[in-house]
Amino acid sequence: MSHFKRFTAFGFALICAAGLTACGDKAQELSGQPKVDAAPYTGTGVKVFTESDWKAGDKNSWAQQLKTRAQYGQNDHSRSN
Repeated sequence: MSHFKRFTAFGFALICAAGLTACGDKAQELSGQPKVDAAPYTGTGVKVFTESDWKAGDKNSWAQQLKTRAQYGQNDHSRSN
């Protein structure tokens, strides 16, 4: 019975130690200035990611391109018929 109590106490201590490891997590904060995101219609500046009929920086062109892509490119119902 002595081994069983020792094993139980060791298991309990191990579970408590594992549970308390999450309490030692450090705060994750940005160092320096926070990054300011650009508007999505400004583009990435990489030609490979730019659609041929879309002009980077043009908000109306961006909206039209999204509408076209949602209508034809990503709509599985229209592509399956």
